[in-house]
Amino acid sequence: MNGNDHAQNLGENLIDSFCSKLWLEDGLSQLTAQAYRSDLLLLDQWLKNKIPQTEILKGKPSLLHAQTEHLRNHVHDLLDLKPSSLNRKISSYKRFYLWLNETQQRLDNPAAELHSAKQGLRLPKTLSEEQVKSLMTAPSPQTPEGLRDLAMLELMYASGLRVTELVTLPQQAIDLEVGALKVTGKGNKERLVPMGEPAILAIAAYLQSSRPALLGARKHEALFVTHFGQPMTRQGFWKNIKRYALIAGIDSPISPHVLRHAFATHLVNHGADLRVVQLLLGHADITTTQIYTHVAQKRLKDILEKHHPLSQKT
Repeated sequence: MNGNDHAQNLGENLIDSFCSKLWLEDGLSQLTAQAYRSDLLLLDQWLKNKIPQTEILKGKPSLLHAQTEHLRNHVHDLLDLKPSSLNRKISSYKRFYLWLNETQQRLDNPAAELHSAKQGLRLPKTLSEEQVKSLMTAPSPQTPEGLRDLAMLELMYASGLRVTELVTLPQQAIDLEVGALKVTGKGNKERLVPMGEPAILAIAAYLQSSRPALLGARKHEALFVTHFGQPMTRQGFWKNIKRYALIAGIDSPISPHVLRHAFATHLVNHGADLRVVQLLLGHADITTTQIYTHVAQKRLKDILEKHHPLSQKT
């Protein structure tokens, strides 16, 4: 193994140690930790091509040799990315080098002066209330899969769950008599979320006939399962919701996250307190939830332009 290969392995080991810390100690999901790993591997590869080989051959990974100027140049090379994607990478680098500093693997922090890219206000894609109603009529209640999918759609719209929270939800987390569920969200934080009667009825029908038919003699703690006896996956649910959108005649972009946005948007449109929406969504910071006030304002503006007599186009 040459020095460059050895340094590469050391770099990957360093990244893996950091990502393990994110998952085990900080409670970040494996998907988030994998995103950090991908960002840092990209940086490591870039640094290996920029830092003189004489430095790398000293046996330390290129990540430990990086200076502020290296990181700034790397970020400059990524300016073609969307601001949100670029900011995620910058966040990864800042958190990684802060960890190196706190664990005394570096005495400085070369990422401390990196600044996030400016980005305009992006309103989340959502669905109208009529589109949601149409979506709920798409699954067939005559099949085990249809009953399951209807229960998943109703629960997501009733509770605003993230798709990962939905597919990893254990059966014991649901209390149909109380009409609520216990969710473990980002950072392993638990929250109690109520659900309305349509979701309760759909889940009850699924538990009574659909879930036993899908599982057969098998057992699984997951609430939503496939005919293989395994939990529904994020990808599987994403494909299902796309298929049902076509059946419902919804031609706007749709994903499980769009249904979560619809949940929050419709609550705000009907006058729900923003702090309540924040708790239901599991947002750590109210500023994340405030985007839905902009969605509501845009809707009011559209209504005004459509119906106000002085706004009518001649």
